[in-house]
Amino acid sequence: MESMEITLWTPGDASELSALAEILHACVHAGASVSFILPFTLDDALGFWRDSVAPRIAAGTRFAFVARLDGRIVGTAQLDIGTPPNQPHRADVMKVLVHPDVRRRGIARALMVAVESLAMKKSRTLLTLDTVTGGDAEPLYVALGYVAVGHIPGYALNFDSSSIESTTLFYKRLEGPAGVAEPPKFVK
Repeated sequence: MESMEITLWTPGDASELSALAEILHACVHAGASVSFILPFTLDDALGFWRDSVAPRIAAGTRFAFVARLDGRIVGTAQLDIGTPPNQPHRADVMKVLVHPDVRRRGIARALMVAVESLAMKKSRTLLTLDTVTGGDAEPLYVALGYVAVGHIPGYALNFDSSSIESTTLFYKRLEGPAGVAEPPKFVK
């Protein structure tokens, strides 16, 4: 039986950075619509983690989780809390990625549970995300209680630029211990 572990990623370890780049690279090449199109090199993926994600983590506006199976990094998900001043209660779920070789093992679900737990700790009670309309991720988000609020047609090129795909917008209100969405905590 495989051992799964979900932890927060701290930039600095070159081997972890390479593993995260490999996951992104593999997902894009497997058809994932996650902002990138072919040609997409491993160096492009490394640059995304190094130049886009790591600085936001250092700034405290983004958190990245990694999923490990038997010690090997196989998945990741991000929580972005860098919202405008009038949205201190909201956060974006981003780049939920599982290596194509290990999908359908509950990794994405475990990553989402970790993201939601951290969001609550950061007093973020409204999460938003988008995903390709009709894609494999939609049923997972629905099963986790996310509500689809609409589709935007012709939103983005697919991974190989052969078509333009629609996206579905989702939200979820997180519940506190009393079973009711906790109001945001405002600090002056």
